[in-house]
Amino acid sequence: MIAEPRGNYVIRSKQLSALVLAALVAVFAVACGGSDDSDTGSSETWKIGLEAPLTGDLAVLGDGMLKGAQQAATEINENGGLLDQDVEIVPIDDAGDPATGVTAVNKAIKAGLDGVVGPYNSGVGIETLPLYIKDGLVPIRLTSDDTTNGLGFTLQPMTYQIAPVASEAMTMWLDAKTVAIAYDETEAYTKTEAKSVRSELEKAGVDVVAYEPIKPGAKDYSAEVSKLAATNADVVYLVTYFPEGGLMAKEMSDTSVKSQCLADYGAYDTGFIDTAGIKAAEACPVVGVPAPGDFQDAAKYVDTFNEEFDQEPGTWSPYTYDSVRFLADGVDAAGGFDSARLTDELNKVDGWTGWTGEVTINPENGTREPGTVAIVSTQPEGTFKVDSDWASAVGAPFGD
Repeated sequence: MIAEPRGNYVIRSKQLSALVLAALVAVFAVACGGSDDSDTGSSETWKIGLEAPLTGDLAVLGDGMLKGAQQAATEINENGGLLDQDVEIVPIDDAGDPATGVTAVNKAIKAGLDGVVGPYNSGVGIETLPLYIKDGLVPIRLTSDDTTNGLGFTLQPMTYQIAPVASEAMTMWLDAKTVAIAYDETEAYTKTEAKSVRSELEKAGVDVVAYEPIKPGAKDYSAEVSKLAATNADVVYLVTYFPEGGLMAKEMSDTSVKSQCLADYGAYDTGFIDTAGIKAAEACPVVGVPAPGDFQDAAKYVDTFNEEFDQEPGTWSPYTYDSVRFLADGVDAAGGFDSARLTDELNKVDGWTGWTGEVTINPENGTREPGTVAIVSTQPEGTFKVDSDWASAVGAPFGD
């Protein structure tokens, strides 16, 4: 039943999923959870952690995430705060590594958190998200591997939403009959995504002529690219994060590989362009989400970001910005950070709007429906933009 709007939410009655209920059982197993003062309002600020790879190979991605969260906190504070208190963003650096993440998260929890946004890497989130939930927090995650479904909430797409879009792009847009897949064999997301895309392609009648694991961290992938090129596949699909994807796209361009290059969602970041170079990046579109300026009414958010940080938003800045605002509006509706009341409010979200557009939560898994997956292309000035040819070919709701 639809009820009256409450803040930026439209509240409707739905049952909690089994996964969410299981999470709540874990929550109730601890005394109060979160910061000692999270519902009394006696602390000076609400502390919201931002877990991201703030150092390491993915640091450029993490920097954009942190600044997006800080932008949201600044705006909340300038407009009276959250439940009469300011919001403070607490950086939690997991370096994109599970062990580092666990150490950093345990330290942050011990110091006191009221809420959390992140992490980004699924392999990290598999380890750290349960720690937040055990402490009575409700994570607003940015992981995409389906194994993290139900561990809090997310505004960004999951594997089950990404893989069909990637497959459709290769078949309906790039007209692929044969595809060679290279994937990072060490990461939860890339392994699941590669398997899912392969399944989608095979169901569409595409011949997957290579399915090659790679190890991240190398400085040269010429041997791997040569092996993929030898298949003469219509498309080479790179299921890696951006350091490796950028290097492989550059190698494909430098050696004039005839196959079309398409990079997976994990590579979606301006770091991909920096690593590949403009020429190679232009020749290798990326499965991602709309760029920060592509969303409807995005100009006001981009302008504010530029004014605050004197730089362009990172690729994930809109999602961490929205995640903080989404969490804050849920806390406002729930009257505090109590996990049961907050989970109930967030499960009912239908039509909340932010930088990344309209959000409706599927209470079965805490995921936004539908996912905001898009194919983006590199522009001559070194920025991403939704590929209008792709959007026209597949009838996507993004693009010019």
